[in-house]
Amino acid sequence: MAELEYSGTYEAALETSKKIEEDIVKNPKKYRVLTGDRPTGRLHIGHYFGSLQNRVRLSKLGVPTCILIADYQVLTDHDAYQEISQNTKELVIDYLACGIEPSEDVIIYPHSHIPEANQLMVPFLTFVSNAELSRNPTVKEEISAAGLSTVNAGMYTYPVHQAVDILAVKGNVVPVGKDQLPHLEMARTIARRFNDKFCKNTEPVFTMPYALLSKTPSIMGLDGCQKMSKSRGNAIMLSASEDETAKLIKKAKTDGERHISYDPANRPEVANLLQLISLCTKESPEAVAERIGDGGAGMLKSELTLALNEELRPIRERRAKLEQDPEYIRKVLLDGVARAREICDKTLHEVRTVMNMDI
Repeated sequence: MAELEYSGTYEAALETSKKIEEDIVKNPKKYRVLTGDRPTGRLHIGHYFGSLQNRVRLSKLGVPTCILIADYQVLTDHDAYQEISQNTKELVIDYLACGIEPSEDVIIYPHSHIPEANQLMVPFLTFVSNAELSRNPTVKEEISAAGLSTVNAGMYTYPVHQAVDILAVKGNVVPVGKDQLPHLEMARTIARRFNDKFCKNTEPVFTMPYALLSKTPSIMGLDGCQKMSKSRGNAIMLSASEDETAKLIKKAKTDGERHISYDPANRPEVANLLQLISLCTKESPEAVAERIGDGGAGMLKSELTLALNEELRPIRERRAKLEQDPEYIRKVLLDGVARAREICDKTLHEVRTVMNMDI
């Protein structure tokens, strides 16, 4: 992909994202998407509306897609390493249930199983200063959110590991939200510095990755004031039953005003529930609010329960079947690892060649 104009600002990233979105429909094979999640538990509806639907869309367009399970990252701020293997399998089940179809071009793999990619970590670290790592705003936010009093080096260097994940597979499109742009900028910086140093007389080894910014508004939790998260107890998991979903929605926070209106600034809790209905029914949040009107919070929650359970029913059915076939889940992972290692081995060979480390 020819390099697009890009100044590193959010506005520039948004403009570039729009151009990619227009072109990717016409020329899906020009791109390779790198996306993924940490295996810290099952996925919830925030993941579904925020990223999973878009991954399914892109893969069905024919865009080569690498879905990375970032198991090493769990070690940076979690002690629950005993659950990583099971959580990895749960992620695969969620992906498949939502419509991801593994193939030669659509692979799912944990990065701990890709030694060829991880060998890039040492040279990449030489292109980044301690100061650059320390001032990364996303890292600062993650440290704060995790409440860490002692921060291990893995947390500080994780943006470099993310650069490894992206560049090792030659990913040139990374679906992210605005808050993840600093991590992507780190990958771009490393790619540029590597190419400038080692590829003066050859074709660049690394292509520039670009952000594909999410069109879905941020999904808040049922408390209406924080991002949806299992650890905060404000999420509805994709694996939840219809009855469990109904009980959780009944506890969702609203406000004391009976008439329902869509006013994100002044009524964020109500607006969040309206937005969730909108994502299920494809109506505008304003139209949903007008339809509910004086029905109050009770009708709002009832409408959300019906819409969400209808949206998730086929996913839950597929999920239940997949849970009964652990060998297939393992095969998906092993096939993904094999394909990812094949891609990354070629990249590693190119890196060694331009760094004069061949033997």
